Amino acid sequence: MTLRAKLLLAQAPLGLALVALGIFSVVTVTGLGDTATRILADNYRSVLAAQRMKDALERIDSAALFLVAGERARALEQAAANRATFESELSVQEHNITEPGEADGTARLRAAWTDYLAAYDRFAVAPSAGAYFGTLEPRFLAVKSAADQILALNQDAMARKSDDARRAAKAKTNLMTGAAIAALLAGLVASALLTSRLLRPLDRLGAAVQRLGEGDLAARAGVTGSDEIARLAREFDEMAARLETYRKSTLGELLQAQQASQAAIDSIPDPVIVFDVGGAVLEANRAADAVLHAEGAPPAESPLGRVDPALRAAIERVRDHVLGGRGPYVPRGFEEAVATHGEEGDVWLLPRATPLYGEEGGVAGVALILQDVTRLRRFDELRNDLVATVAHEFRTPLTSLRMAIHLCVEGAAGDLTAKQADLLTAAREDCERLQGIVDDLLDLARLQSGKTTLALGKVAPAALVDEAVEAHQAEAARAGVQLETQVTPSLEEVSVDPARVALVLANLVSNALHHTPAGGTVTVRADAAGTHVRFEVADTGPGIPPEHVGRIFERFYRVPGTKGPGAGLGLSIAKEIVEAHGGEIGASSAPGQGSTFWFTLPAAAPPAAEEPQAEPARA
Repeated sequence: MTLRAKLLLAQAPLGLALVALGIFSVVTVTGLGDTATRILADNYRSVLAAQRMKDALERIDSAALFLVAGERARALEQAAANRATFESELSVQEHNITEPGEADGTARLRAAWTDYLAAYDRFAVAPSAGAYFGTLEPRFLAVKSAADQILALNQDAMARKSDDARRAAKAKTNLMTGAAIAALLAGLVASALLTSRLLRPLDRLGAAVQRLGEGDLAARAGVTGSDEIARLAREFDEMAARLETYRKSTLGELLQAQQASQAAIDSIPDPVIVFDVGGAVLEANRAADAVLHAEGAPPAESPLGRVDPALRAAIERVRDHVLGGRGPYVPRGFEEAVATHGEEGDVWLLPRATPLYGEEGGVAGVALILQDVTRLRRFDELRNDLVATVAHEFRTPLTSLRMAIHLCVEGAAGDLTAKQADLLTAAREDCERLQGIVDDLLDLARLQSGKTTLALGKVAPAALVDEAVEAHQAEAARAGVQLETQVTPSLEEVSVDPARVALVLANLVSNALHHTPAGGTVTVRADAAGTHVRFEVADTGPGIPPEHVGRIFERFYRVPGTKGPGAGLGLSIAKEIVEAHGGEIGASSAPGQGSTFWFTLPAAAPPAAEEPQAEPARA
């Protein structure tokens, strides 16, 4: 017998119990429905007919009063319509005799109605109040009384039948409940017994699978039979036998491959750490063991527990970036390198990571490399020192050159021809531009070396914005650009070096004016951003292509096709100044939609005696 047949057989008792219960329920519900139908068919129509006859009789009686009042046309019309209604409903009642005594009552109603009609016709010939009260009204009351008797008879019958139906329904409900419980218990017991017998081979197969999963390749199910479970058990036994044979033959090869893989990782000079999808360390080469300080660590301690806090934070940040499904992590530059103490002094490590994918395509782990950029960083520092030294050495001869050209242009060395004056004027402008580049280089070198001291003070953000806008109003007017401000009221003061921050705002506003066409708008904003104040300079210029937005803060970088003065140092200096204040700087732009440059500065801490004020909502 197949497994399907056995399963069907196991469920058959429960199915039969449900079928029997269903048949019994249908019969019971049908009987209850028939009872309700009989009540409606036998009595409800008679009740409705009696009520309608009473209503028609009332209208005919009202018509008689209209006759007394002299409104004959209205009375005759109303009486004729309601006589027809009464006759129709009386005919219905005469054909719906269902209760004992109802036939006699109906006959009395017919006789009273006939007598009332004869009296009404006589009354209609000579209507008067005396005739109404003396002749017509007693007959009206007799008809109404007969109709009330029929109405009461049928209403009492309906109430009696309803009580009988309710008692019958309750009894049948109890009977159905008992039958359902009995059928369910019988079906469940029979099905459970058959199912238990059917699942015994599965229990043996499951135990064998568990033993195999625990590494016991000698486990066998040993199930006999011809159904699907028996065939599955035999195939499992064959698989276990093949696995046992394969393990004996390939265990050495696997160990050799693992050793070769570990040797390859250990040969990499940079620290390499492999994390699983849960963030736990799976593998680490020898260089990583030195960084992790793994030697002598307790087994229960986290592998990252002894790492320097700054390096551990960088490792966790990069690891979480990849495990979060955001792809490989590639550092933006040397500024992301983290210093850690090594045997030969401080070592600068730059983290980068790539995801490891499983068979189904999902992220199954992370391979993280801590690239040693100590020498490259030193070379970068040497380059910065060289640039600073060269710029410093340029200052003296450049100052002399500027002075000499200025004296010549002013005529101190004799009169000049127009051509000579033009050439010297152009040379003086180039010297001024070169002087600005040299000053920028020196400022950038001092900021990067940390030798610049910030003269911090509390300044209102509105004052910084107003100063920057006021200084560029004339330039904006010449360019035909509207310069606007949007400052959230009651912003907290910022703790900054006013001169340095003014340089940042001046650089951003000047760039915005330079790249905004006539008729455009440059807006300078200041708003709350948590514990910081966010400054923005937005323009309506052509925007910056996306591939260049991430590099505009690099030294000497200029977007291809950009025209105008400058050597690409202004934004680099602005970045160094903002980061020296503990803030952040960035930009967002799209071609044809303008650009927005922003930076944040920490709000000044309120005095200890004052209650901290709620941060204003952003506009």
